[in-house]
Amino acid sequence: MGDPSGIGPELVAEGLAAAAPALRGRLVVFCDRAILERGAATVGRPVPGDVTVVDRGELDPDMALPGSPSGQGGLAQVAYLESAVAAARAGEIAGVVTAPICKTTARAAHFEFVGHTDFLAARLGASRVHMMFVGTRMKVVLATAHVPLAMVPQELTTDGVASAALMAVDALRRDFGIPRPRVGVLGLNPHAGEGGLFGSEDAAIIAPAIEMCRRQLGPEVELAGPLVPDVAFRQEFDLFVAMYHDQGLIPVKLLDFDSTVHLTLGLGIVRTSPDHGVAYDIAGKGTARAHSFIAAMNLCERLVDRRISEP
Repeated sequence: MGDPSGIGPELVAEGLAAAAPALRGRLVVFCDRAILERGAATVGRPVPGDVTVVDRGELDPDMALPGSPSGQGGLAQVAYLESAVAAARAGEIAGVVTAPICKTTARAAHFEFVGHTDFLAARLGASRVHMMFVGTRMKVVLATAHVPLAMVPQELTTDGVASAALMAVDALRRDFGIPRPRVGVLGLNPHAGEGGLFGSEDAAIIAPAIEMCRRQLGPEVELAGPLVPDVAFRQEFDLFVAMYHDQGLIPVKLLDFDSTVHLTLGLGIVRTSPDHGVAYDIAGKGTARAHSFIAAMNLCERLVDRRISEP
């Protein structure tokens, strides 16, 4: 359910109400039932009776008011995640859809991770994960994720860029049925470095990563780059490999904000989430748009079913 003081309870309630009956019967919600019921009342969407609710019983609703983050809420949102991961490790669930958490209150609750992705990787024993964003018009994978912009050149490695591209190509083939994907790999610097005039990373790090991928993937995958970042998104590719967070997320959110879904690659289970945060400013007002969360639920269902039918 995410942060109980954010818009998560409302998003989950909207998502449950929008789900087809066949999907609702497969859903398990990890939450505090009282908080979920409050979110459902806010949006006028009663919690369907055919949904399984795992009530952690962590919170008195008065201790996690909408728009007012608290330490107790931080503990609760971590508890929901731990319950979901325990179910995944036990083989009871095949996919997880996460509503937004507050990293600050989670950290105060001794959550030692940057966010969901690092937590899930550690708990599920994933050696390497990458963040992929799936919109109706664009797909983007990140070579680096939640690092300060000033640290991106130090964090960027040939192996990391290649890993992001290879994992994403595997997802395009396995999860999205694109057997011969076209992949555009962005440069890091203005004009993709322009021969070293504006930086060396494009030639020294990104170009070797592209060649590494070409050798491994063969001619069935078209790889182009390093592409000049400010014009790359005007070209037609099945996937863009972005070097840092905002380079990839600004265009995909500009085009597909309400329908973009975060898909975590490398976990061994399907994990999706909406592409926004807790939105304390509108929590409890019933005005939050649930489009991205519903898209995350629907994508999770499709990918779980695809992996079950074609393991």
